Amino acid sequence: MSTPAADMAADEVLLREDAAGVCTLTLNRPRYYNALSEDLIAALQKSFDAIAGDRSVRVVVIAGAGKGFCAGHDLKEMMAHSEQAYFDDLFARCNRMMQSLMALPQPVIARVHGLATANGCQLVSICDLAVAADTAKFALCGVRLGLFCSTPSVGVSRNLPRKRAFEMLVTGEFVDAATAVRDGLINRAVPEARLDEEVRRLADSIIEHPAVAIETGKRMFYRQLELDVAAAYDYAGKVMAGNMMEEDTIEGIKAFVEKRPPRWRGR
Repeated sequence: MSTPAADMAADEVLLREDAAGVCTLTLNRPRYYNALSEDLIAALQKSFDAIAGDRSVRVVVIAGAGKGFCAGHDLKEMMAHSEQAYFDDLFARCNRMMQSLMALPQPVIARVHGLATANGCQLVSICDLAVAADTAKFALCGVRLGLFCSTPSVGVSRNLPRKRAFEMLVTGEFVDAATAVRDGLINRAVPEARLDEEVRRLADSIIEHPAVAIETGKRMFYRQLELDVAAAYDYAGKVMAGNMMEEDTIEGIKAFVEKRPPRWRGR
């Protein structure tokens, strides 16, 4: 049973709260704008590994404590080291964590306020969906320090048109929430006072559908993007045929034909 965030120790780098099918993970290093320290990367990895097999969780929300979402890697922590082997290992662990997030069977929503920069911007791009405060700002600003945001570019370039992603990478300039919506980095921007309400509304619109359809769909969606068109159709057709055999799918179609509400069994 998870402990509500409000009851957890203030020095926990990651807080978990579960409510009505939604698991909220809150990055909890507000003094450092929730920079991804080694401990926070490890905590996220551990949480994703646990959530992947937790059937009670239907949607995951990633949020940040304090004034901003996430400022990327913890540069002060990184600068305590000078050997490349350390950085190879650090980035490998962070990359594994990001890929574990993508591989979760549950949809993941980024709840963004304040700043999301460098790997914080990457974290937004790796989430399946993102809702931001209309005052939020995004940047891939490593280039200003002489460090090209290479790993963040992987997620962001899969969200944004190529030229817009490259412009963010080579200029390090901030973009506002309206621009992030236009370019596809986030789904929508709302006044910060409505941010939690909008995240919950989006989560509930997912939870009302059978888990088998959502989990099958998420896995299929990302896999087909890696294939050429013919292979994607072949793969999608086989997935859809398998989906047709699921108990809840059969019930949903029967309910539609019989003009009655479905009685889901697998939620």
